[in-house]
Amino acid sequence: MALLEIKNLNAGYGDLRVLRDVSMEVNEGEIVAFLGSNGAGKSTFMRTIVGLNRAWSGDVIMNGKRLTNSPSEKIIKSGIGIVPEGRRLFAGMTVTENLEMGAYCNRKDIRRRMDSIFQSFPRLYERKDHLAGDLSGGEQQMCAIGRALMSEPKILLIDEFSLGLAPTVVDSLTKVVQDINRQGVSILIVEQDVQMVLEMSSRAYVMEVGAITISGNSKDLIDNPKIKEAYLGM
Repeated sequence: MALLEIKNLNAGYGDLRVLRDVSMEVNEGEIVAFLGSNGAGKSTFMRTIVGLNRAWSGDVIMNGKRLTNSPSEKIIKSGIGIVPEGRRLFAGMTVTENLEMGAYCNRKDIRRRMDSIFQSFPRLYERKDHLAGDLSGGEQQMCAIGRALMSEPKILLIDEFSLGLAPTVVDSLTKVVQDINRQGVSILIVEQDVQMVLEMSSRAYVMEVGAITISGNSKDLIDNPKIKEAYLGM
C-alpha cells in the first residue's frame, strides 16, 4: 500500500479547472519528483493535498485513510508536512518562533525536535534569534524545511525547492533533503531543475496543463526524448 495516494484529483479556482484527473502515489522511503513548466498546476496540486485548495472530486489518501478536503490541521496530524512555494515564513517572527509554529499540531518534545533541526541546519542555530524576514533566501528555505519537519511528518512536500537560490546553496540543501529521506521521511518535490531532481529521486511524474502526461523511473526519464527536448534543452 502506498504511503500517499492521489486518485483522479480535480481542482481549480472558480470556474477554472486546473487539475485534471491527477493520479499518483508516493511509497515509504521514496523521493518522488513532480515536474512541469510554470502554470502547469503543480502548486495547485500540492496545496490541494494539504487542504489549502478544495478538491472538486477525487481522493487524497494517507496511510489508507481518506483525507480529501479535510481541515489542514487534520492533514498535518496525519503525517504530511509542506514547504510551500516562496517559503511563506512569518517575516516578523524569529527563526525559533517560526520553528515553534511548525509544532502547532504536535506539541510534544518540541525542544528535542528543534535541536535535531539545528543539527541539520547549523546556520539556523546561528540565526535562531534573527527575524525570518532578515534571512537570506537559502536561510529562509532552511527555516521553511525545518518548520515543516517540526510536525514530524512521514512525508514532506517541497514546492519549488531551488527557486531563487544560488547553485551552491541548492547543492547543500539537496544533501540535507537526502539525509532527511535516509532518516525515513518520504519526499515529494516540485522542482524546475529537471536534471538535478531526476538524479536525486527514484521516480517522477510530469504534469502538463493540469494532467499527468509522463511517469516512470527517474533514471529512465533522464533519457526520455520528450524530457530531453522540453526540459533539458537537448
